Amino acid sequence: MPRTHHLTLPDLSGRRALVTGGSDGIGFGIARRLAAAGAEVVLPVRNRAKGEAAVARIRDEHPGARFSLHDLDLSSLRSVAALGERLRAEGRPVHLLVNNAGVMHPPQRQVTVDGIELQFGTNHLGHVALVAHLLPLLIAGRARVTSQTSVAARSGQVNWSDLNWESSYDGMRAYSQSKIAFGLFGLELDRRSRAAGWGITSNLSHPGVAPTSLLAARPEMGRERNTPQIAVIRRLSRAGILVGTVDSAQLPALMAATSPQARGGALYGPGGPGHLGGGPVEHGLFRPLRDAAEAERVWRVSEELAGVSFAEHAAA
Repeated sequence: MPRTHHLTLPDLSGRRALVTGGSDGIGFGIARRLAAAGAEVVLPVRNRAKGEAAVARIRDEHPGARFSLHDLDLSSLRSVAALGERLRAEGRPVHLLVNNAGVMHPPQRQVTVDGIELQFGTNHLGHVALVAHLLPLLIAGRARVTSQTSVAARSGQVNWSDLNWESSYDGMRAYSQSKIAFGLFGLELDRRSRAAGWGITSNLSHPGVAPTSLLAARPEMGRERNTPQIAVIRRLSRAGILVGTVDSAQLPALMAATSPQARGGALYGPGGPGHLGGGPVEHGLFRPLRDAAEAERVWRVSEELAGVSFAEHAAA
């Protein structure tokens, strides 16, 4: 049987938190815990019906939970910009941002509406654009920004010679690239915030390995059946061997986003063997995330690809 792990969250009353990918899986658990701790949770979702069902489930358990639903497709830079415009018009500070949503290993190479390889465009670039468009609200809230990377970021690199994987597509290497780039961005955000006095604390988390929907059937991505990997992960998880559960996998992000002891520029993940499962801990940065010059390059190129300027948004 899997071991149960616990994390006590501080009182988040009066705090506004935004969670991407909050309609199911790990993101749903993160949103549920933040709402239970008193935060007002902003849920930007691609599927409005799934979002409404998720909010209803949480309110059944926590009748006083406060939510606002918004439309967001992270694979569309126009959709990201529209959400940013709506939230900036509200003018309310954002105190916690958990960049959790992601896609993994589509059967064939796919691109976003902007022509970017799907995993890089959704996991990384869409979130980069979201942070940029929300920057005035994050500065106003002196926000904690937690970005989900992955154990897939332990090895690999950014494929600078073919960033869009047009000539040599490899789904798992492209996924690893998206998570390495996103991790480097999160670390660079913390460095730039400290240098510019934005007051934002940015750190990283990863869920280890757990039986989420990432490798399950995803018809919208062209995957009609569960992958063989998810069947193995589910068996190991039920037996409590090596990997985590959906409940334990949400804890590193919750620790990174809410713990008074959580630090900017740090990485939080499961504390078990290989950081695949177990209770949440801070641990060392994966090797591909340690190069500050690489992080600066990712930042610069990502601004260009996403069509955003952090300096301009900060000034606004």
